[in-house]
Amino acid sequence: MDGGLTVITNPTVAVRLTSTISSFEVNKKFNRGISIAEFKGKLELVVGTPVSCMDLELYSTSDQFLVKMDNNDALLGSYPVDDDCRIHVVDRSGAKEGEFSDLSKVEKFEISDDAYGKKSDSVRSFMKKQRMGRFNEEEMASKESEQAARDAKEEAAANAISVGSRCQVLVPGQPTKIGAVMYVGTTDFKPGFWVGVKYDEPLGKHDGSVSGKRYFECENKYGAFVKPTHITVGDFPEEEYGLDEI
Repeated sequence: MDGGLTVITNPTVAVRLTSTISSFEVNKKFNRGISIAEFKGKLELVVGTPVSCMDLELYSTSDQFLVKMDNNDALLGSYPVDDDCRIHVVDRSGAKEGEFSDLSKVEKFEISDDAYGKKSDSVRSFMKKQRMGRFNEEEMASKESEQAARDAKEEAAANAISVGSRCQVLVPGQPTKIGAVMYVGTTDFKPGFWVGVKYDEPLGKHDGSVSGKRYFECENKYGAFVKPTHITVGDFPEEEYGLDEI
């Protein structure tokens, strides 16, 4: 029986990568069996530094400098590289830190709307050929017709509601609320017709003003705006919360 000691080494190593041209740290795993020349080729794809302008420095897990990795023929595993060590790429090409990460310095490609419309390989051209979205005239006409019908229904419902009327508010997914109509008409915060309601209880969102514009007066958290189709006008008396009730 062989009583010798066998050392098993993990064939891969996970290291932290930094460079002189970037403030970012990248975590990557590499095979210890590749040469430093091969290793540099892989690093070029990560940090952007050309292999011919690349020097490597090895740091320990606690970021203490260990050695320069300057033998291109040596294997990565021949250096004291452990998991979580840091390998720092020194760029000798003259590039400065942030040069490849500052998007404000990137030259942008711009094209006029008319020129883009003439391209045959654009997204717009594809949508036109497939009659998708706004390029489907039948679908767009159907949507416009449906919206017009909704607008007409809301306007008719709003015309049947008078300021001062008692009402019941029933919005899908919310509890029924009782209050008084304080405002009917259009608003600046959203298109369409809206009804301003003063609830009997503090179940609202505001005091009758939205985005700095006042539409009616009420105490804070008693006011709300709802669509006319969610309003039922009728005899909904305000509840009296007497102290003699148990």
